[in-house]
Amino acid sequence: MSGARKLSMKELKELFEGLKCANVRTYIQSGNVVFEGGKLDLTAFARKVEAAIKKKYDYDVPVLVRWLEEMKAVVKANTYLKRKGIELDKLHVTFLAASPDKTVAEKIAGTTFGNDSFALLEREVYVHCPDGYGNTKLNNNWFESKLKVQATTRNWRTVNELVRIGEEG
Repeated sequence: MSGARKLSMKELKELFEGLKCANVRTYIQSGNVVFEGGKLDLTAFARKVEAAIKKKYDYDVPVLVRWLEEMKAVVKANTYLKRKGIELDKLHVTFLAASPDKTVAEKIAGTTFGNDSFALLEREVYVHCPDGYGNTKLNNNWFESKLKVQATTRNWRTVNELVRIGEEG
């Protein structure tokens, strides 16, 4: 979150604790939260967090939630790691709120912009931006407009750090 919609990690941590989450930890100022929540319906919980933010701070923020096991699978499934010459700091994962319609996904398969490319697997898009994520057209807005689902992107280092924090418990 940025600009007028700023929410400190301390406030976000307190919000999650208020929703009965345990062992809440945050990672960098970008809305990353790792927590223990028991058996949750992740979609319903995401809506609950959105509603709590709306109620307390009066703005809408889309929330996506993944289980630790799903995050581990995301790390293992990155096909770019098998390619030679890939710089890890040029890899990103765009997390989708839902699996996109297969027909829509097929329409964008193989799309590249310059050196930038992506691989869509279910609810994650692996993005490789050799010229930097700040310069790519393969960003959240592009994927949201093409796939018609909410998205949020994290760099490869952050994805791995979230898994590490989750494993530490």
